[in-house]
Amino acid sequence: MEKLINDFSFGLFIWQIILFVLLLLLLRKYAWNPILNALNDREEGIQNALDEADKARQEMLDLKSSNEAILKEARAERDSLLKDAREIKDKMISEAKDEAKEQANKIVEQAKVSIENEKLAAITHLKNQVAELSIGIAEKVIKEELSNKGKQVALIEKMLDEATLK
Repeated sequence: MEKLINDFSFGLFIWQIILFVLLLLLLRKYAWNPILNALNDREEGIQNALDEADKARQEMLDLKSSNEAILKEARAERDSLLKDAREIKDKMISEAKDEAKEQANKIVEQAKVSIENEKLAAITHLKNQVAELSIGIAEKVIKEELSNKGKQVALIEKMLDEATLK
């Protein structure tokens, strides 16, 4: 260290300080400002990226809640549509059953009317046959009336035994 103190030159020291200050000024003008600007730009870029990431995360949360709301609404609408479809199905089945019962009742009524008509026709036919038989018996009785009464009773009994309904 003594050697440094002994070899020390004040002029050289001044020149070194001037050169150092000049170097600092040159570095400040051409190196520090661009480096600091680059660092500031990078810092702003990182901050912007972080802000964008936060914004994107918030948008994702908003979209997620929005999607959940839309899904909930869609499920509710689906349930409503299914309920309406079930009600329509039940109504259609009920209407079909009622219509079938009504048709069945009409058929039964028509059958009853038809049976009644057939019954009346059969009774009329039977009355006509009975009337014809009665007239035939009366005719034969009148013919035989002139003969004896025992014969008349025997004839009526015989005719009744032979009489069959057609």
